Amino acid sequence: MSSFGEILKEVGEFGLFQKILLVALCISSIFPAFDISSQVFIGMSFPHHCNSDWILEHGPNLTKEKQRNLTIPVDKDGRFEKCKMFTPVDLDLETIEEYGLNRTTGCISGWDFEVEPGVSNIVTEFNLVCDKSGLIEASQSIFMAGVLVGSLVFGVISDRFGRRFGTLLSVFILLLFGVSTAFSPNIYVYMALKFLSGTGVVIMNTFVMVGQIIFPGIAYLTTNWKILQLVLFSPLVIILVTMFCFLPESARWLMSQGREEEALKELQWAAKVNKRSVPGDLLDKINVEPSPNRKNMIDIFRISHLRNHTLIMAFNWFASTFLFYGLSLNIENFGLNIYLTQLIFGFIEIPANIVSLMLIQHFGRRICEAGFLFFGGVSCLVAIAVPKGFNSMCARVAGVLSPLVRLLEIYHYSAPMVVYGIIPMAASGFCLLLPETLNVEFQEVTLIK
Repeated sequence: MSSFGEILKEVGEFGLFQKILLVALCISSIFPAFDISSQVFIGMSFPHHCNSDWILEHGPNLTKEKQRNLTIPVDKDGRFEKCKMFTPVDLDLETIEEYGLNRTTGCISGWDFEVEPGVSNIVTEFNLVCDKSGLIEASQSIFMAGVLVGSLVFGVISDRFGRRFGTLLSVFILLLFGVSTAFSPNIYVYMALKFLSGTGVVIMNTFVMVGQIIFPGIAYLTTNWKILQLVLFSPLVIILVTMFCFLPESARWLMSQGREEEALKELQWAAKVNKRSVPGDLLDKINVEPSPNRKNMIDIFRISHLRNHTLIMAFNWFASTFLFYGLSLNIENFGLNIYLTQLIFGFIEIPANIVSLMLIQHFGRRICEAGFLFFGGVSCLVAIAVPKGFNSMCARVAGVLSPLVRLLEIYHYSAPMVVYGIIPMAASGFCLLLPETLNVEFQEVTLIK
C-alpha cells in the first residue's frame, strides 16, 4: 500500500476531519490516566494502630489518648506501635492502670485509622496494613499486568476486527470494570477487577498529562474511594455511545482486508468534512503488493539489524516506563502534599513535551532519547543524597515491576531510587547504537530472504 499516503493528501492529510478524530480519541485517553493515577490515592496510607476497644468494657469513659497509653506499646523511638497491642486481660481498670500490661500480640480486632470523617480508601476498607501492606504494591503490579495483557491482545484484536472495534472494546472494558471496582467486597476481588480494567487501558501518552492535572482536584473533593471510582469512570457511558455512533473505521485497515467499497465511503466522508472533492476511482490509484506469505513478529528477529534495533528499543521502553511508573506510583513518599505533588507531575509534562519536541527537531531522536534517559537516571541517583523526608509490551513489563521495586525499602530506603536510576542510564547508552530517524522516510515493507 505504498501510495496510500498520496491518497490521504487528496482527502486532506490533517484537515478538520482528522482534528476532530484526534480530539475525540485524546478525550477518551484521559480516563486511562485516571485509572493509573487513582492507584496512588486509593492506596494511600494513614496513621493507624490496633483497635483496643476491649478496654472500654472496663473503662467506658476513657479518652482516646488514655486508651492508647494503656493498650498500645511504644517502639524504641517512643511512638505507638502500628501492628502490636497489649494482650487483652480480664482485670479491672484500676489494676491495669497501676501495674500496666506487658504481654503483646498482633492486632486481633482490626485497626483504628486516624482519618477525617467520610474518608475511605482500600487501605481503611480492607485493612491493608502490617502483614497485608504488600498487597497495595501487588495490586498496582497486577493492574499493570493487565495493561501488559491488553497491549498484546488489543494489537491482535485491532488487526483482526478493525481499529474501530478495538477502540470501542477498550472503552467498554474501562467503563465496565472501572465502575465495578467500586463494589469490590474484598482486596482479592478488587485486584481481579483492576487486572481486567488494565486490559482496557490504551494510552495516548501526550494526553496522560491532562488526566494527571485534572485528577488531583477530583480526588481532593471526593474522599470516599468508591464514590471516586464512580465519578471517574461513569462519564465513559457518554463517550462510548458517542464513539459508537460516529467513530469511523480505518480506511487503511479496510483496504488491507479487501473491503474497498467501505474504505472509499470512509475516505469520501473524510474528504467531505475537509471540504475536499475526490474522484470515484480514487482507490484505483493505490498500488497494493500482495504478500504470498503472512509474516509475524518472530520474523523480525530473522533480520539482524531489525533484531538489534528491536531489542534496544524494547529495553528503552522498559527503562523509561520503569522510571515513570516507579516515581509516579510513589509520590506518597515524596514528603510533600500528595495532591500538590500529583498536580506538579501533570503540569511538568507540558513544558517537558514542548522542549522535547524542539530538541528532537534540532538534535535528532537518537541523541535526545539517550540524553533524556541518562538525565532521568542521574536525577534518581542524585536524589538519594537528598534527606529521606523528601525522597523517602516491554514498557508494560516495567509497569508491572516498578511498584514491586519499592519493596526494596525494607533493606535500605535508597535502594528503589538506585534501581530506577541505573536502568535508564544503561538504556541511554544503548540508544547511541540506534540509527537516526529524524526526517527519514520509513519503508513500509521489509523483505525476508
